[in-house]
Amino acid sequence: MRSPTPRRILAPLAAGALVLGLLSPASADTADDPALYEVSGVSTAQERTEIASTGAAIDDVSADTVLVTATAETARAIDGLGYEVTEFNPPTTQFAPDDGYTTYSELRDAVDQVVAQNPGIAAQSVYGYSYQGRELIAIKISDNVGTDEDEPEVLFTHSQHAREHLTVEMAVYLMELLTGEYGSDTRITDLVDGREIWILPMVNPDGAEYDMAGSSWRYWRKNRQPNAGSSYVGTDLNRNWDYNWGCCGGSSGSTSSETYRGSAPESAPEVAQVADFVRSRVVGGEQQITSAIDFHTYSELILWPFGYTYSEVTNGMNRDEYDTHAALGTYMARANGYTPQQSSDLYVTDGTINDWLWGDQRIVNFTYEMYPSSFWGGGFYPPSSVIDRETARNREAVLRLLDYADCPYRIIGEEDAYCG
Repeated sequence: MRSPTPRRILAPLAAGALVLGLLSPASADTADDPALYEVSGVSTAQERTEIASTGAAIDDVSADTVLVTATAETARAIDGLGYEVTEFNPPTTQFAPDDGYTTYSELRDAVDQVVAQNPGIAAQSVYGYSYQGRELIAIKISDNVGTDEDEPEVLFTHSQHAREHLTVEMAVYLMELLTGEYGSDTRITDLVDGREIWILPMVNPDGAEYDMAGSSWRYWRKNRQPNAGSSYVGTDLNRNWDYNWGCCGGSSGSTSSETYRGSAPESAPEVAQVADFVRSRVVGGEQQITSAIDFHTYSELILWPFGYTYSEVTNGMNRDEYDTHAALGTYMARANGYTPQQSSDLYVTDGTINDWLWGDQRIVNFTYEMYPSSFWGGGFYPPSSVIDRETARNREAVLRLLDYADCPYRIIGEEDAYCG
């Protein structure tokens, strides 16, 4: 830990930091709303972990600074660790939500259309309900879509964090790609015929709708579930998973935190119901889902487990298993230009879907942190004009995962050892 020195906390960042479409959070649930802060003197994963352990959400990482979303109380805690903390106030603060992004109702219409136009290969189902009662939908894409065939299954999840709307556009793109090019593109046709593909396009609809509902983006991350005994609303869904939940300083037990992990594992209904969906794919004692991607924004990264530890080989992850993740992550990154790395290379996280899918379900899986590469490219709110380009950018990377879904260990030449 750095030695604390006197400094001016919460001072405005230098003028001229204009970010198109991105603004500091202006809407409130409490008197101490989260805001953006720049933290200087931060260059290692260990230092970023120390900052994250205060309950701040790290949004952007550069060579020696990070941008975080935090309450003023949390910002003071970071300052107390000896880092320089300044409040970040983009000079333009009146950008309305971009109507080029897909709302929940528009998503339902898009799903209905894809299923209606492709009844032989696309079907939808409701696997649960959000805290506020919105239907959580899953789209299945496969030949003989109404039959549970003995085929490798692949899972795509989107929008755990409310403000990451580009991930919903990625779901729409995948639905349209896999159905629209079926029968005309040989590779896609073979993959749809040989896989059962599940898309969960909006895991956190309450939070996403809330983020889009005001006169400006609300910068909302969590779900909309109240917390008993607290005026603060919401649980960070991607800290609420039941694998090493709250183990390692990678989440917060404070309801005010942007990384509040909830009162217990799977206490958020959205997490519990996605987890139940994944567990339902265990047939005859064997998990049918072999591989998965959880889509987030931003930073242009491909991450793999574990997040709770800096170690590569550890309890629950042998060398072949780690090498499979690393090789497949690197192979996909060559297609989309993202940076491949273990999740904890950024900072330690615990209770994430990344760790749960592997540690609990043995599913080879990745987190995609989508466009942009930094806050300065639009952060969580790039203009909707980039949607087509940035979703299509992941076409080949996603197809590479589908290629290897029959046996991910093929990528390190160990198919005989692990896939019979």
